[in-house]
Amino acid sequence: MFDRIAPHYDSLNMFLSAGMDKRWRKTAIGMLDVPKEALVLDVATGTGDLAFEIARQFEDAQVTGLDLAENMLVMARKKSAKRGLSSRVHFTLGDSEDLPFEDHSFHSVSVAFGVRNFGDLPRGMREIFRVLKPGGRLVVLEFTKPRTFPFKQLFQFYFKHILPFVGSFGSGDKRAYHYLYESVQAFPDYDRFTAVLSTNGFKNAGFKVLSLGICAIYTAEK
Repeated sequence: MFDRIAPHYDSLNMFLSAGMDKRWRKTAIGMLDVPKEALVLDVATGTGDLAFEIARQFEDAQVTGLDLAENMLVMARKKSAKRGLSSRVHFTLGDSEDLPFEDHSFHSVSVAFGVRNFGDLPRGMREIFRVLKPGGRLVVLEFTKPRTFPFKQLFQFYFKHILPFVGSFGSGDKRAYHYLYESVQAFPDYDRFTAVLSTNGFKNAGFKVLSLGICAIYTAEK
């Protein structure tokens, strides 16, 4: 599915989020603890926007972006070359639930709009915990379900009906954007996700709500 929508992914994300996705990413990376000359892993990197933001904010970091969709990585590599970042931002094909890295490989790990797609969420969190160095930080940016009336009802209507229509018009893949709604509904957000983090080894798990509850930033440490 993500391979199919790769050519339209960036433009549709910007349109459907009214441009807020860039601000969310900047805020999330601002909460990432990255020491000098750090090795950073961006899981479910897609077309690489979060990886590029890490490289922008931390100029001496080496960033690895991992994704299961090869077409997304093709787009990411093109963007990396165009921005002159190929020496600092690298992309590799791989499964977030079976990471192809040694234990304690990375100082920090990020995931943007990807954890809700994990087939086995606890396993994915254990894999991230495994590849983090002791004291390393995880930052997760993910959609949530707003809780406040009437924004909750308005957003639900938009996400369920308007977004799939606009998404299918732009990408030709209506099913992908129905899946987006369904995956957000199924994701254990807020305290339920911090509980998943805590039960899979992480400490100091917490979250920050953004944009009236459209999304949240979760942080945790090894």
